[in-house]
Amino acid sequence: MKNRCDYILVPRLFCIKKNEQVCTNFNALYDLVNNLFDVKIINYNVNLNTFNYRLCEFIKMGKMLGCTYKDSYKAYKSALEYSNSKRIHKEVFQKINLNSKNLKVLVAGHSYNLHDELIGKIVSVFLKKNNITVIYSDRIENTLIDSECKKLSTDIHWTYNKEMVASVNYYKDKVDGIILISSFPCGPDSLIDELISRKIKNIPVITLVFEDLNSEAGVITRLESFIDIIKNLKEKSYEKSN
Repeated sequence: MKNRCDYILVPRLFCIKKNEQVCTNFNALYDLVNNLFDVKIINYNVNLNTFNYRLCEFIKMGKMLGCTYKDSYKAYKSALEYSNSKRIHKEVFQKINLNSKNLKVLVAGHSYNLHDELIGKIVSVFLKKNNITVIYSDRIENTLIDSECKKLSTDIHWTYNKEMVASVNYYKDKVDGIILISSFPCGPDSLIDELISRKIKNIPVITLVFEDLNSEAGVITRLESFIDIIKNLKEKSYEKSN
């Protein structure tokens, strides 16, 4: 894009929830692009720990584009009003039908992995074709995240990983298996996946690490084996109860 546009917007994501932060890849995104490419960059720092950060950052962007403070402020207020009027408040918390005979699997990972066509979608589509109910970790109710996460670890400060750990702890007694989805080489995920694997012992847990060399056939083979395991455990549990 560097020779096809006047400016490139490269946000720096630092904090999207107060007193937490996202991983270093997002923190350093602006600096990486700025040092690797000779392009005009518009920076936007996302940091909820900074008072009124959105207005300050928009004023800075306006200045880079040659706009006055008054024009930038007016544009910001107009955009904010429009955004608030179009915002859709939807219930994302998933309610599981515990009486369903279908197997239930929690797929845990970052949202950008869970719903990506070449990563999480491969997993969820295969599970659904096998009549397995899919529960996503990013659909957990926000009010549960801090309390559920602390039950497994008290010192996680990465926002997305807290969401993963909280959902695993909340759903561990409500599902038949857990699938952890990670990107290679994600440092926080490597630590969190190991933590979950060590602390969750009552149900099967599998970790799928995706990189550009992954083949869909290889992923499906692992999923088939995982499904066989949880089906066998389900049958044995049913036989004992009867």
